Amino acid sequence: MSEGTGKAGLLKNRLFMKLYGSFASSSLGDWFDMLAIQVLVGYRWHASPIMLALIPIAMALPGIILGSVAGAAVDRFSKLGMMRLCDLCTVALTIAVFFAPNMVWLLPLLMLRASVGTIKAPAQQSLTRSVVREDQLLQATSLNSMANQGSKIAGPLLGAMALSVVAPQWCILINAFFRLCSFLLLTGIKLPANRSVEANGSASEKPEALDTKGQEKPSFGALWREGWAYIARNKTLRNTMMLGFIAALAIQTIDFQFTSLFRYLAPEQESMLGWFVSAAGAGAVLLMLVMVKYNKVGGYAWKLGGGYLLVGGSLVGLGLLQAGITLLHTLPLGVLLGVGNGALMITFNYCLQAESSPEMTGRVFGIQNSILNAVMIGAPPIGGLWAELAGSSDVFFWIGVVVSATGLSALVLGTRLWPAKPAASAAADA
Repeated sequence: MSEGTGKAGLLKNRLFMKLYGSFASSSLGDWFDMLAIQVLVGYRWHASPIMLALIPIAMALPGIILGSVAGAAVDRFSKLGMMRLCDLCTVALTIAVFFAPNMVWLLPLLMLRASVGTIKAPAQQSLTRSVVREDQLLQATSLNSMANQGSKIAGPLLGAMALSVVAPQWCILINAFFRLCSFLLLTGIKLPANRSVEANGSASEKPEALDTKGQEKPSFGALWREGWAYIARNKTLRNTMMLGFIAALAIQTIDFQFTSLFRYLAPEQESMLGWFVSAAGAGAVLLMLVMVKYNKVGGYAWKLGGGYLLVGGSLVGLGLLQAGITLLHTLPLGVLLGVGNGALMITFNYCLQAESSPEMTGRVFGIQNSILNAVMIGAPPIGGLWAELAGSSDVFFWIGVVVSATGLSALVLGTRLWPAKPAASAAADA
């Protein structure tokens, strides 16, 4: 292995490590925030399943409207500048969420904050694609996913402890602090004006107003249409997004019903949801450590199909639990859910990055965010109404069956959905 390759070389990339620190800080804050909002609304405000379903809708609607536009903006303007502005606006809006007295105020504030957030995800992915070499892309994706899943352990775990002594609103305020830390880390990244970042963390000349051929950049509309056309022509990207859409439609049906399920299973234990989410994060991190060590994704079919099978099996198990359960019943299912989710996150993000050209990465992730956010408009109300009529356990059981069937279909149709790479390309990835 040549000098500067592998994980050690990636960790020496100063630009990537600052980006990584910013992402980790904002992820930790987000998980504090997410748990606190669910406990506040579900346990303190005693919201119904239908009202719980309105939260993901408020958070998803801006992504549907702005997601692909944000991706085009990321490919056109300063990624760092937009990420910094995003963090500052998120700090201000999170402080406003802290003071929200009820759902009437909470939902519009969450919608505004989500609007700002549509910029940061594609900017983060696109800039990561620019500052790491091709052979380090899987490790960079894995480390970013590990930061998210590690936050999924620490955030709910610390949040569960904090909720025993303070109100949920204070956990929301912690998110503002971590977002401010993220902003400060981003301000430490200095790029020369009108220059792009190379994989070794240095800078090279590239006029912002020109594309790689020295021509004037196209309009937003042209960039947006080009992104959709690019995905439509790429079979691997197209099929991966289609599978993700189907599975997301099922999973988002119950994503914000975990609160109503655990309120039924353990009505006196507000912290149990936090412990379950932490167990899921631990399972994901364990899987990601294995993937980072071997630096191989393998076949998309096995990773995506197997991930959906594990997630589906965990949801079926949750649907079979009865009231009065303990942590011994829920933690193993949380770990199983996390392992499956970890495989899905790494493989899905790696596929979108590896199969996209550098100049298209922002648009591909922006469009992907739009698609997944569109799912969050229709699926949560269905889950909320279903839980209201039949109970949360019934919803989790049957959604688990659907997700498992999706994973099995991916395994059976593997090579048809994801054609094998040419031998030379496959050897390069090994």
